[in-house]
Amino acid sequence: MVLAGKVFLVRETYDMDVLAEKLKAFRIETETSVEEQEFKLISEIKDLTAGRGVLEGSFSFDTVFVVRHRGKAVPVPRTYEAPFTFDVYKSRLFLTVYEKKNRANNIANEISKAVFLSLGQVVEARIEPDTLKKFHEANFDDTKIVFYDQVDLPNISKLSLYGAELGTTSLYSDYLTHGKLWYIVIKSKKYGYVVGVTRNSVVTCFSRLELPEFKSYIRGEIIPLIA
Repeated sequence: MVLAGKVFLVRETYDMDVLAEKLKAFRIETETSVEEQEFKLISEIKDLTAGRGVLEGSFSFDTVFVVRHRGKAVPVPRTYEAPFTFDVYKSRLFLTVYEKKNRANNIANEISKAVFLSLGQVVEARIEPDTLKKFHEANFDDTKIVFYDQVDLPNISKLSLYGAELGTTSLYSDYLTHGKLWYIVIKSKKYGYVVGVTRNSVVTCFSRLELPEFKSYIRGEIIPLIA
């Protein structure tokens, strides 16, 4: 199973005990009508646990989607649960939401409002282009995909390469003279996992592993890259 997550930066460093209390108190109930049926939707934090410099939990939220059944629109409620972690690294606080990008962004905004009472306290965590380049070139023996952005060629916004051992090709070096690395898929020398990483800290693991291993990987190899 492919695992995905996105790392965010918390603009202020919070005491973990205070952060845990705010997360425990978070619960929002809203009522909505879908296809003339009434639903109560709940968003809350579940399974909160604390360790040394780490706070883990699950963001649970309800939604209603509509399916077609024998010509009728039938609303169906569903509960999603997205694991998350807060990590302290070099006196800075990071939030990782283990979901695909768009849903991770929405959950990060909800957590920002719940804990810090406003949007903008949980922001995107950026990896500098040169840092991503150095990380890639330390692991590029088995590079599979490379995307470049900020391309200076007229009418071209992005460049990409697909194949095996791309980091050793002349095209890889040539494209670097025209743009910056945005997304790479590499095999980590340290962990042995095949992962995709973007400069805005979206991480996708294509190797078969469990969520705790994925959490350890992001904590050990991705968070240290973030500016």
